[in-house]
Amino acid sequence: MAQRKNTGKPRLSIARRQLHRPRMSASKAKLLFALAAAMLAFVMLIVQLFTVSVIRGEYWTKKAMAQWSRTTYLKADRGRITDRDGTVLASSYTTYQVCVNPQNIQLDDRERIAYILSTYLDMDYDVVLAKMSKTRIRIDSDGNQTATLLSQVKIKDQVDKEVISQLNAMQLGTGVSYYADVKRDYPESGYYGQLLGFTNVDGDGQTGVELTYNKYLAGTDGYIKTDTDRDNNPVPGGEEEYILPISGGNVTLTTNTGLQAILENALQEACTVNNAATAYGILLSPKTGEIFAEGSYPTFESSNPPRSDAKTLLELPKNRIVTDTYEPGSTFKVITLASALETGAITTGSSFNCSGSLTVKGEKIKCWRSGGHGRETLAEAVANSCNPAFMSMALRMGLDTFYEYIYKFGFNTPTGSGIMGETSGTVTHKKYVRDADLARIGFGQSISCTGMQLAMAFTAAINGGELLKPYIVEEITDNDGNVLLKNQREVVTRVISPATSSLVRTLLQNVVENGSGRNAQVYGYSVGGKTGTSQKYNEDGSVSSTRLIASFIGFAPVNDPEFVCLIVVDEPQVPSVYGSTVAAPFVQEVLASSLSLMGVTPDKTNQSSVVPNVTGMTVEEAVRTLRSDGLTATYLEAENNSVVTAQVPRANVTVVHGSNVILYSNGYSFYNSDSEEEVEMVKVPDVVNKGLEDRIMARDRLEKAGLVMDYDPENCIGYAYAQSYEPGTEVPVGTVVHVDFAEKGSSTAGNED
Repeated sequence: MAQRKNTGKPRLSIARRQLHRPRMSASKAKLLFALAAAMLAFVMLIVQLFTVSVIRGEYWTKKAMAQWSRTTYLKADRGRITDRDGTVLASSYTTYQVCVNPQNIQLDDRERIAYILSTYLDMDYDVVLAKMSKTRIRIDSDGNQTATLLSQVKIKDQVDKEVISQLNAMQLGTGVSYYADVKRDYPESGYYGQLLGFTNVDGDGQTGVELTYNKYLAGTDGYIKTDTDRDNNPVPGGEEEYILPISGGNVTLTTNTGLQAILENALQEACTVNNAATAYGILLSPKTGEIFAEGSYPTFESSNPPRSDAKTLLELPKNRIVTDTYEPGSTFKVITLASALETGAITTGSSFNCSGSLTVKGEKIKCWRSGGHGRETLAEAVANSCNPAFMSMALRMGLDTFYEYIYKFGFNTPTGSGIMGETSGTVTHKKYVRDADLARIGFGQSISCTGMQLAMAFTAAINGGELLKPYIVEEITDNDGNVLLKNQREVVTRVISPATSSLVRTLLQNVVENGSGRNAQVYGYSVGGKTGTSQKYNEDGSVSSTRLIASFIGFAPVNDPEFVCLIVVDEPQVPSVYGSTVAAPFVQEVLASSLSLMGVTPDKTNQSSVVPNVTGMTVEEAVRTLRSDGLTATYLEAENNSVVTAQVPRANVTVVHGSNVILYSNGYSFYNSDSEEEVEMVKVPDVVNKGLEDRIMARDRLEKAGLVMDYDPENCIGYAYAQSYEPGTEVPVGTVVHVDFAEKGSSTAGNED
């Protein structure tokens, strides 16, 4: 083993060598620590400078500029809204914003100015004085607080020019300033409530066209930016930047104000006389898809929306023709008919046998007429609105084919009308549809849609077969006349052939002339259309027997349609609810007035009658008067001695000879046993021969059958001894049955026994 060479020097252990290292002096350690701290502080300063100048540079620049300058915004003029003929529906005019400059008002003059402003601006004096006395608290470096008056405070918006002139005459000096503002005006405020909508106090659209097309109407605000000192006072000789506002675009609608008035007046009448929750409708061109009129009732004025009632403010502005979905009922039969004809599932020679119901895979589905219609031709089945006939059409087409046409007709897809709030309805997915469901869809149940979807599908069925995109805005232009947006006729798809469409028109004309749509006849013009009555659902999902929707959709003239009109009456509170009596007369009113207003050439020669004024007469007298003039009447037999309070059509209107006049009295409503309609029929129960029915028991028995009891409130003691309909008589659900009462043993009751 090799020996380590001995050098003769003493060897030190590691521990001893460490002990002999020179130690750092305390002063040197302090110096190094101070140097490290300084470097860290320098790095932090660099980071902070980078953050302030680069990352948040724009923010701090704006903050600084805000302290060095004052910006006054100049409101842009909001664009006009006009109808197709140039009638101004919404425009803006200049008003003023009144502001006070407290720092420029002497203390002893503050109360005088507050009194003048509160008087001319119709404001509370204490409120004005409080605004003028507002201060800003400043805290200096020593923690001392100083209260400084604000440089400017807004007192009131949208003050008319005349008031500003009066204030100027009061010589208020620099203590009061005025700035131009804009206020919205609606010259036709009695109409167009839901369609136009309204703006808020700042001029921004809140509902309707005002909101949907706000980006076009609003324009771009301008401003004046002035250099100021630290107290926000203008710097003498400072710079001033002035940017002019850019006015908003002008919107031209496809509507006609005359037609809008016709439709809205009809909706108000339909809702009022039928005591309905709402009534809504649309009038459009089946040739182009242009919407001539649209609205609902109750409505509101755009110049005075119900801002104080939040619930009403949410409900009234709804454009129900696009927001509300419902089961269309028999109006949907037009779609079934057109699809079945186009696919060859039926022909003009097809016939049907209605026994009052149809059993589909073990499930019995009733016709609206419990006794059935018997053997029917296609034309008769359509005129009768026979449920089993349309169930057969749907089943013959089959699920895939029928669904193909349902989608082609535009159901389950928003129409893109440009009206605010449009929804899409509900078409159940095919995989969940049984044969019984398919049969129900054939006559308008188990499917929901909006009124707009139904109107456009109906239009495709009668206009030659083209599904059109509806539109409410014709064009939008800027102030130089440059077109910013332009709408025109747009075909979504071809659904059926022109030949099929022509046949559908003929069959629907027969509905009006010989079927349930007779109340829609217009003197001098051919009309086609379809009634509809559908049930609504209770909150628990069950079908309601009292909450119904009645509707009618019609077109004219038949061979060259100019107008399609749909009116939906929601929850009419009358005992007998029919599309033919609740809605059809008002579509007739709209079509007759519209054809006349627009100068459409008559295409039919028929005998006419002028409707006499029968209001104020008893029902019995009114019926005799109408019959003497060659007219018929729809009324409730139990109301013969009641006074007629309203009539449809109105007095002095020219109608087709033999037309029907609906009488409304101070009793419930009407029922005509000859009416042919799709509402389910029920049998009147016997409330007399049981011998024990008092008023409560009789009422309960009738209500259980879906009927309404009428009686003399001054003579309703005792037991029922007479009823207005014989037991077992078939009447529509909701019909009024008058019952007479007498005490047991009275001569009257004894005679009846």
